[in-house]
Amino acid sequence: MKILEMRSAPNPRRVRIFLAEKGIGVPFEQLDLMKGALKTPEFVELNWFQRVPVLVLDDGMAIAETMAICRYFEELQPDPALFGKGALGRATVEMWNRRMELGLFFCVAQAFRHLHPVMAHLEVPQVAAWGEANKPKALEVLRYLDRELASRQYISGDTFSVADITGLVAIDFMKPARIQRPPELANLERWYHEVSARPSAKA
Repeated sequence: MKILEMRSAPNPRRVRIFLAEKGIGVPFEQLDLMKGALKTPEFVELNWFQRVPVLVLDDGMAIAETMAICRYFEELQPDPALFGKGALGRATVEMWNRRMELGLFFCVAQAFRHLHPVMAHLEVPQVAAWGEANKPKALEVLRYLDRELASRQYISGDTFSVADITGLVAIDFMKPARIQRPPELANLERWYHEVSARPSAKA
């Protein structure tokens, strides 16, 4: 078993944090997407979408997509339950993780992919107007999240979950995407510093 990744990419970091929270050790193999490593026939056979991370099992089966990989390990080792417990708990975590993925992470990624010069040869065509349009969308979600965090410790409730992992990685991804986090969002800042201080955040 191994995970193919590029350490500087945000999605592999989500998996690393998840595994660190679980205390699960898996070997990582580094690939450089900037040098075309994800476009080789060997990698395309594993993941046609040419994205990392990819979990390669001992029998050669490949599992791509960040949340699919995390769910695989959640099933293998249920505790701590990072996808929630019980019907309501799991649904709430799923709801908030999707909001973090589609409302925040996606917008930050689009700003990065369509505006950063380093992505010009990978995001063809780069559409600067689309990148700029996603910046205020990301900030709108942060303001909403700030209001929500006034009444609870973590994004989906009183327990750290995969939604917090997605939110943390998305916010850290704002720096290379050149989106400034509004300093006046006190509840968001409290949460951000708390989850950033967890040992897993350094994974």
